Amino acid sequence: MILNESWFQHQWEIFEKCFLRDDRYKLLISGVGVTIKVSILAALMGLVIGFLIALCNLSKKKGLNLFGKIYTDIIRGTPSVTQLMIIYFVVFRTVDWPKWIIAAIAFSINSGAYVSEIIRAGILSIEKGQSEAGRSLGLSKAQTMMYIIVPQAVKNIFPAMCNEFITLIKETAIVGYVGLVDIQKAGDFIKSATYEAFMPLIATAIIYFIMIKVLTLLLGKVEKRLRKSDKR
Repeated sequence: MILNESWFQHQWEIFEKCFLRDDRYKLLISGVGVTIKVSILAALMGLVIGFLIALCNLSKKKGLNLFGKIYTDIIRGTPSVTQLMIIYFVVFRTVDWPKWIIAAIAFSINSGAYVSEIIRAGILSIEKGQSEAGRSLGLSKAQTMMYIIVPQAVKNIFPAMCNEFITLIKETAIVGYVGLVDIQKAGDFIKSATYEAFMPLIATAIIYFIMIKVLTLLLGKVEKRLRKSDKR
């Protein structure tokens, strides 16, 4: 019993040193905000980029098709951390923008390549008869795509898009390479200041798990509603 009490006392002392002393827990709270900002902006821009690149990959124009394939091959064939550092230290070296916005741009460019393949597969999954029906109703090719093909494709690709967003959140853990203090970097700072590795690392893992679990549940509810609308 004495041994157990001393063990718990020791763990509490470590907890107090890691998170309560000098208000170090605020680093983690601030890091959560950075991670959320970067992830949301990157996801939104990545969706736009992905849609445009998907159209390029589906285009019959050789120039657009070639551009889409080269973009996808380069982004998918190089590490995201390398892309982040190129965007931050080379492309935006002289631009006085907030670090988190530049990081979000880098991640959106990366995510866009994967999103484009998801969207392309979703569009190709729609029967050609749907496109022919739209054209027979007098809709242009662009109108048929926007009002008939895309809405149906969205329901098919929604689960894959959710997985991509979740992956994006976890990939933002490398923003510390450009000086941003996100969840992971906050944990590293605490680890360096206290010389304690276990609790800071476990804390960052728990925070990421909670964020992704909550997001998964919310996106799951949206997916169920989409399925119900199909049944109607």
